[in-house]
Amino acid sequence: MPSAEAFISRTHIAYLSMEIAVRPEMRSYAGGLGILAGDVARSCADLELPVVFVTLLSRAGYFRQKIDAEGRQSEAPDWWQPERWCAPLNAMVAVEIERKPVWIRPWLYVHACPHGHRVPILFLDTDLDQNGEEDRVLTHYLYGGDEEYRLKQEIILGVGGIRILRALGFDLHTYHLNEGHAALLTLDLLNRWRIPPEERIAGELAYDIAEVRERCAFTTHTPVEAAQDRFSYALFERLLPDFIELEALKKLAGEDRLNLTRLALSLAGYVNGVARRHAEITKQMYPGYRVHAVTNGVHAGTWTHKAFAELYGAHWPHWQHEPEVLVRALHLGDDELWRCHEKAKAELVEGVKASTGIVLDMGLPIIGFARRMTGYKRPLLLFEDLDRLAAIASRHPFQVVLAGKAHPRDSEGKESIRRICDLIARLRGRVACAFLPDYDMQMAMMLVAGCDLWLNTPLPPLEASGTSGMKAAFNGVLSLSVRDGWWIEACIEGVTGWSIDPEGEAPERHAALLYERLESAVLPRYHADRAGWCRMMKGAIANITSHFNSQRMMRRYASEAYLR
Repeated sequence: MPSAEAFISRTHIAYLSMEIAVRPEMRSYAGGLGILAGDVARSCADLELPVVFVTLLSRAGYFRQKIDAEGRQSEAPDWWQPERWCAPLNAMVAVEIERKPVWIRPWLYVHACPHGHRVPILFLDTDLDQNGEEDRVLTHYLYGGDEEYRLKQEIILGVGGIRILRALGFDLHTYHLNEGHAALLTLDLLNRWRIPPEERIAGELAYDIAEVRERCAFTTHTPVEAAQDRFSYALFERLLPDFIELEALKKLAGEDRLNLTRLALSLAGYVNGVARRHAEITKQMYPGYRVHAVTNGVHAGTWTHKAFAELYGAHWPHWQHEPEVLVRALHLGDDELWRCHEKAKAELVEGVKASTGIVLDMGLPIIGFARRMTGYKRPLLLFEDLDRLAAIASRHPFQVVLAGKAHPRDSEGKESIRRICDLIARLRGRVACAFLPDYDMQMAMMLVAGCDLWLNTPLPPLEASGTSGMKAAFNGVLSLSVRDGWWIEACIEGVTGWSIDPEGEAPERHAALLYERLESAVLPRYHADRAGWCRMMKGAIANITSHFNSQRMMRRYASEAYLR
């Protein structure tokens, strides 16, 4: 394991994220935000970008999900051992929280790409003898605890993160904030760029805002108001008393509550949404800010099944480094494509059997739906009319595999899981369905590769981007999705997949439209036109993977956000 010194002289950009998925065994991620951060790290290594990553250690992970016989979710800590993968560094910094020092030590994980270039990932840990019992657990639980616990975590990530980087000797010119969780870093920068009283202009803030903006880039990830972190100023003042002038902070982060998204928008010189539609929505939510659009992408080598990777490699040896070459996938043979798909599908069928005891039919299409279980994702849309669904299956048989976790405090999401499990039981004998518990990165790899059709049903315009359908496309899996997020840009009707609402119909009609699409277009194509289905598989690979990949995404960040 190399030391941090090996990276310091050649690293000039820091990427801070509350979560990051670098490998399935390291439970430092909850879902899409962390998966994306992991893909960013992998592409930075591929492209030899000079980036250091900072996150929390999250020893107890997000949570282990258990589903009982009635479909009720329960949670347990998902402990992992950082010493198996990381090395503790001989450095510590303290952040004053409630007027007492909270000590932070970084662990180093090094990601190496296939050609050998490496990027450092720092995991911040407060489980130290120097801290009291309450502070030792601050970096244990990802998105755990109450509002106070969360704000303390974000102090550790933002303020502690920048101080760790300085203590280790990194000389950085850009700080990339992945969502608002790390936005308190900007306050540390403000304090470094205070304007002396004799140089201030009456009425202006006591800080050099331009200097801070020059150093910060911000990617916002959600148009869902409830998902954006807001804290009371009373709590902030109690945890970080006298850290910054309160009136100045209110001008930057909102008068009523500390809005970390608004703070990041105010102090980042480069801001982007994660799809074109999302950038437009963000500008509507926060008028007056310039918001660029850099649509998300996924890491080709990570999310492509081994069989497909070997097929692509036989035709285009450098496809992982330059996924745009997959635009030539239209020339692949149907038989070789289908053989790869059957290998991936067989692994999914075996995985479902091992997890649930349910035996799926290799000859029937599998519809996959896997994501965070929460209201706006509408996981129950497919099951809105069970009789209609069963009638379609009687004419065009299909199977359904679902997975996803609900946040421990999301009662609506938990109820969705309970109802899904009940509906699966009610459909037994008519439509084979399975719900896989404890959804994680490893399971996601199996699902996006092994399904025949990837279903996405968000309530517009609440899907910022979405990336699972991109991963599916690397494996020739077609998408059936509401036109929101990335799918507005990617959907070529009948070529890369299908839209549930091609004309942008009202959400109240989406269930009926979903059934119509399945019955009239999707399932007949699968059952009666294998050549046409393979043609669409190639169309999805060629048109989606060649653009919606993290190599393209990181080249854009490098040229637009990092080299300003």
